[in-house]
Amino acid sequence: MHVDDHPMGDAGIENGLDDEQPSRVEGGDTPSEEGCFDEDSDLSSPDPVLEQLRRRGLLPTGCCYDDRMKLHMNADFSPNTHHPEDPRRIHEIFKAFKKMGLVYNGPEADLPRILKECPTRIPARDATREEICLAHSSDHLAWVENLKSLSTAELRELTKRYDQGRESLYVGSMSYHAAMLSAGGAIDTCKNVVTGQVKNAFAVIRPPGHHAEWDAPMGFCFFNNVPVAVRVCQQDFPELCRRVLVLDWDVHHGNGIQNIFYQDPNVLYISIHVYQNGSFYPGKPPNPMTPDGGIENCGSGPGLGKNINIGWHDQGMGDGEYMAAFQKIVMPIAKEFNPDLVVISAGFDAADGDELGGCFVTPPCYAHMTHMLMSLADGKVAVCLEGGYNLDAISNSAVAVAKTLMGEPPPKMGLPKINKEAARILARVQAHQAPYWECMRPGIVDIPEVQSLNASRLHDVIRNAQRQVLQQKHSMVPLYVQREQLYKSFENQVLVTPNLHDVRRILVIIHDPPQLLAQPDAVDTSIEPHNAWVVDGVTQYIDWAIGHKFGVMDINVSAYVTHEEDTDAYIPGFRERKLQEQIQQLVCYVWDNFLQLYDTDEIFLLGVGNAYLGVKVLLINRNCKFRISGVVNFVTGNLRPVKSDVDNELSSWYKENSRVYVAGDHACWSDHELTRKVNKRRFGTVVRSEMIGLNKMMQEHAEEAQDWIIRRVGAPGPGDTTEDDKASS
Repeated sequence: MHVDDHPMGDAGIENGLDDEQPSRVEGGDTPSEEGCFDEDSDLSSPDPVLEQLRRRGLLPTGCCYDDRMKLHMNADFSPNTHHPEDPRRIHEIFKAFKKMGLVYNGPEADLPRILKECPTRIPARDATREEICLAHSSDHLAWVENLKSLSTAELRELTKRYDQGRESLYVGSMSYHAAMLSAGGAIDTCKNVVTGQVKNAFAVIRPPGHHAEWDAPMGFCFFNNVPVAVRVCQQDFPELCRRVLVLDWDVHHGNGIQNIFYQDPNVLYISIHVYQNGSFYPGKPPNPMTPDGGIENCGSGPGLGKNINIGWHDQGMGDGEYMAAFQKIVMPIAKEFNPDLVVISAGFDAADGDELGGCFVTPPCYAHMTHMLMSLADGKVAVCLEGGYNLDAISNSAVAVAKTLMGEPPPKMGLPKINKEAARILARVQAHQAPYWECMRPGIVDIPEVQSLNASRLHDVIRNAQRQVLQQKHSMVPLYVQREQLYKSFENQVLVTPNLHDVRRILVIIHDPPQLLAQPDAVDTSIEPHNAWVVDGVTQYIDWAIGHKFGVMDINVSAYVTHEEDTDAYIPGFRERKLQEQIQQLVCYVWDNFLQLYDTDEIFLLGVGNAYLGVKVLLINRNCKFRISGVVNFVTGNLRPVKSDVDNELSSWYKENSRVYVAGDHACWSDHELTRKVNKRRFGTVVRSEMIGLNKMMQEHAEEAQDWIIRRVGAPGPGDTTEDDKASS
């Protein structure tokens, strides 16, 4: 169904706009108001049907749109492609609303029925100077207002200066009027929701606002529409609108909203955005004291805990990550906050198809996120358009949100697996917010408090226990390894059997720490020691090797080296580069200072888990293959190719002298081309295990691997008989 856009010819005297346009909340109609309203009708007259519609569930959804907001255009009239913040953005959204039958312009007699089915038009009007100054300085307002008095040449020069870097702004002769209209539209959209004129509403407005600072325009934004609207509602309706949730799902961090509300205890700001360690727009602020979109910035003063940044590590996030953010962080905190009003800063540049955002959020996902937010604040949800620069993506996403606001159930959708790094970020966000929100505390450890109680990280305790067991059982002792810095995790990292330099055969085991299993309490997630286990598959190989007169060097490669200054509740294991640096320094030191000095040519390497990277770096960085009799590896992660630029025979040697057991669920078995690739020489002799998990693999293939090692050793010399030989003689 069709609604005519506001005709350009109806614009007022100055630059096509009237200065005074009263709000619908105040009872007046404007030239931009169309659709469901008759200018001669008296909406205050007692109508039984309309009185019934005042029940929240039957109230209509509101929609604010005005063609005059398209008048903000780039002053650069060159043949270059138009700026991404294109006037067509709102035009295409509203055209999609009309195409989908979401906006009505028909017979008045059908009004009661249509109010249930179509959004009610909320007229846009200019914000007042007093309203703008609730969220902006008077100097900033004056700067924007002055744009209307500049010549075209001056506007072009100003655009050239501002439309780059962090400012990223173009200006035109109508920018001030469009910005005032955009802010006024946001104000009256929120007012209509707060006062119960509509059950919820969508403001299709531009220019956007969430980057605009208190005292400066920025990032396509002049006035920060949402903070202006929120402050007006809090001021005008203190009993109805005290606590406000602002949810910003624009792909860029809403630095302006954050900074305006950073110390406000009554506004909870949650932003889901791409952060990229501060390199993604808007990036790091020039003043290092100004907080950016990092997850550690949680508000200050009275507003501490009321600022939540969910900053993704990279682009490419989609439905899985956004739904996980809502389920794990957004909705639990929002319910605990219990707002009177929800305002969505709805940028659609994280939508699938938006090249600037580079993410993959689908319209069904936007619908589901909207639906969840509608469970808050008695359904009082106001959606204010922010970014989004692909016209198809922004239109489809906005339609999905509008349909949901009107009561249509969100469409069924499948969820892909969440990105692992994104899952870690959500865990870190939870840890940062745990001090301020009860719902975030289960499973989170208060590290500073724990450290004050002289606590130790469990991996250090476990390694110390391993040392005691191996010392008691096999008289193994720590091997001194010289370090630039000493850390607790290094104390027992390398354990060796006594007189290692005198034995003929040596087994060097390079392994991950033992596996930890625990069953937390279902109520408070606490873990009792008797409900936790340590699974160490390496021990059986040490016992076997010593029983067969091998000397043993046990190298434990921790995923993390304990630093006393670390206070994060969750610390991920080493990244590939860090892991390789640690292992390379360690194995090369051990080879140079110990193993190569020993009088033996029967050295076997056993690599377990991620630490088997140590086998690769040793073989590539040291000419040691003539002294190594065989290599056994157990792999669940990355397969490591052994290939040298200086030793052309190394890959062939590795193929002939290795057994590489790979877990049955490894990705290399799921694709024929990958399977063919891993059977090349540089990956060694790869064996597919039927087992899944390191410890199960090591147990399943223990006898096979041990027999393979025994077959490769030379004939035992005098005094090299095993305990089994003595028993059988």
